[in-house]
Amino acid sequence: MTATPPPDPSAAIAERIDDVDVASEMQDSFLEYAYSVIYARALPDARDGLKPVQRRILFQMSEMGLRPEKGHVKSARVVGDVMGKLHPHGDTAIYDALVRLAQPFSLRLPLVDGHGNFGSLDDGPAAPRYTEARLAAAGLSLTEGLDEDVVDFVPNYDNSYQQPDVLPASYPNLLVNGASGIAVGMATNMAPHNLVEVVQAAKHLLAHPDASVADLMRHVPGPDLPGGGVIVGLDGVRDAYESGRGSFKTRARASIERHGRKTQIVITELPYLVGPERVIEKIKDGVQSKKLQGLTEVQDLTDRKHGLRLVISIKTGFDPEAVLQQLYRYTPLEDGFSINNVALVHGKPETLGLKQLLRVYLDHRVGVVRRRSEFRLRKKRERLHLVEGLLIAILDIDEVIQVIRTSDDSEQARSRLQSVFDLSEPQAEYILELRLRRLTKFSRIELEAERDELLGQIAELERILGSDAALHEVVAAELDEVAERFGTPRRTALTEGNGQATTGRASAKAAVSLEIADAPTRVVMSATGRLVRVDGEEPIPVPARRSRHDAIRSTIATTTRGAFGLVTSTGAVLRLTPADLPSVPPASVGLTAGVKVRDLGAFERGEEAVALIDLGSSEPWLVATAQGVVKRVKPAELRDRDRESVIALKAGDRVVGVAPAPDESWVVLVTSDAQLLRFAAAAINPQGPGAGGMKGIGLKADASVRFAGAVADGAEVVTVTEAAETLAGLDEPRVKVSSLEEFPAKGRGTGGVQAHRLLKGEVGLALAWAGPSPLAVGADGSQRQLPPGGAPRAGSGVAIDGAIGAIGAIGARLGTPAD
Repeated sequence: MTATPPPDPSAAIAERIDDVDVASEMQDSFLEYAYSVIYARALPDARDGLKPVQRRILFQMSEMGLRPEKGHVKSARVVGDVMGKLHPHGDTAIYDALVRLAQPFSLRLPLVDGHGNFGSLDDGPAAPRYTEARLAAAGLSLTEGLDEDVVDFVPNYDNSYQQPDVLPASYPNLLVNGASGIAVGMATNMAPHNLVEVVQAAKHLLAHPDASVADLMRHVPGPDLPGGGVIVGLDGVRDAYESGRGSFKTRARASIERHGRKTQIVITELPYLVGPERVIEKIKDGVQSKKLQGLTEVQDLTDRKHGLRLVISIKTGFDPEAVLQQLYRYTPLEDGFSINNVALVHGKPETLGLKQLLRVYLDHRVGVVRRRSEFRLRKKRERLHLVEGLLIAILDIDEVIQVIRTSDDSEQARSRLQSVFDLSEPQAEYILELRLRRLTKFSRIELEAERDELLGQIAELERILGSDAALHEVVAAELDEVAERFGTPRRTALTEGNGQATTGRASAKAAVSLEIADAPTRVVMSATGRLVRVDGEEPIPVPARRSRHDAIRSTIATTTRGAFGLVTSTGAVLRLTPADLPSVPPASVGLTAGVKVRDLGAFERGEEAVALIDLGSSEPWLVATAQGVVKRVKPAELRDRDRESVIALKAGDRVVGVAPAPDESWVVLVTSDAQLLRFAAAAINPQGPGAGGMKGIGLKADASVRFAGAVADGAEVVTVTEAAETLAGLDEPRVKVSSLEEFPAKGRGTGGVQAHRLLKGEVGLALAWAGPSPLAVGADGSQRQLPPGGAPRAGSGVAIDGAIGAIGAIGARLGTPAD
């Protein structure tokens, strides 16, 4: 017998080799991979606005009972359950998705309530073993109704569990929270919106299916970002709402604040997903590369109580508005957002405009409400069927018991009940399982009430299912309820315009354009102690009577980047620059505009601002004290220091008056005991800054100088009395306005003449003033009506309504003593 040779192994192998076209295989494999990424990972469903991993997280947390009223559980437990039951990918991807659902700066309406470190705009979250989570009320709202057959369920990755194909979504989550994702060959980037606005637009489209995008934009004017900020230019938003693609710019919300001599740009809101550390880093880079100028420092004062607060300090002499524009250009304080509304519709990616997004959601929600109504109707009918059978049994309960007792088994008892009482099988089975305690009189009443209630509910459900209009009413009412529960005011401001920062040739001269021009200006100090800058030469208007307008105590002419002095009651001169002051139009002088004087420098205890002084003036200025000492000094002789003494004061003395005093002017001193002295300014020889001055007026015991100034011919004198008591009805001041010519000129150092006749109960003068066109104001800057001028110098004055806080000049008439 001939042995059979063994088979050739190489021949067997050759028989299992198939020829495959590599190009075709790669194409098929790539398409499968691309479809998997698009459908199962990267793109949200247009109906509920969720990616598969997000949907599985919310569903599994609902299944775990992690409701808002329950306690938090470890995030690792949630991740483990989602990964083990529903999501066939890694735990890192699941946890990253869970974290984003809980971040209030990522979502306009967070869906997960996180406890612990869930990250910030600049830092990542803690590990899942350190954080805890539960469903937020808004997240639970997306899952409501899953037990009522409102959506289809599909198997999980190994067919061991069922998961919803889509969530019921009680509100348009895709528009409210937006989405971002990168798939194969496509991407999505959708901006968040305001829930209340989106709901109103959805209701409008539900009622008016032919509504245009312009109609819908009356309800949804633009995105509403979680961090607020400002959207600059809405043309790109309109394009996105029309076609699904567009772009817009977002800016930080910034304000310019002045604290004393410091000018600061304060940032309280940043563009979407821009963190403060990134902004600070870019500012530092810009300063080092010379792109940004005029900055001294940037501080991050953000805390949990006050929220975001970035403080950027501006150098003296730089225009803060121009600096802010440069910050917008070179830092993330201005950022772009490209809208690409790509989402899955019936399993296929589509680019959707505003109307299409709302239409897909509304079709889904109408379907959810219809299926829920059908489910509830079916359950109500089944319950009604059982209740009616039970009522039949209770009406003849003795016979029912007899039938059951005489039956051999439960099967026979069920059959006999069906035949004797004409019951269905479910009714008979329900009666057999009935407990004896239900066989009471009250049970019958309860069953009849339940039957009537079920009949009403069934009728309502049949009405809803029988009419599309009724179905739409339910959808609209539920949208209103959601908006009422979760709606919040708009955070992002919308502005028209292109929002372009300075470009082109202007950027080459940034260092020049940022600085405040050295132009003529006037510095004005109001009677209630505020400083402003008035650029240009337009006169300060006379305020209307009864308007709230502060009087002017002192003013000087200088240049924007020059210097001026502020003389204090201690005889010191503080050197300041007008660039540190806010610029206001002439009509705003003396209102609430300006900087408080005390905020501009370091004042000593009890030290007060008296007047402004022109540091560049070579003409003499008068300085007078409460003890009657006078002095003329030339400001140009003062040393260039931040704080310099202008007069050497005696112990207990203080400066009460400062004014330009050329030789042809009159020095006027008014004392607390109602004496007035005027003499020629030429009688005071100019002295150096360190001198102590000379005697100006002879004072009686306990008297002091209330007013000191240098005025020209034609000035008016205002005196205001001070009462001994301040009881109600006795504290109205008596005021007199006289012409300066009523008071004869006397020699320097004399006691002057009587300026006001004091009545019983009056202890002296509270205020006095001399100059052109006086204006009296209260402590709040509101006007006080002065009596007419021309009163005799020794008159007693007239009473007026309201206390007088200060007296100054009307803006249009204030100037040099030559006025």
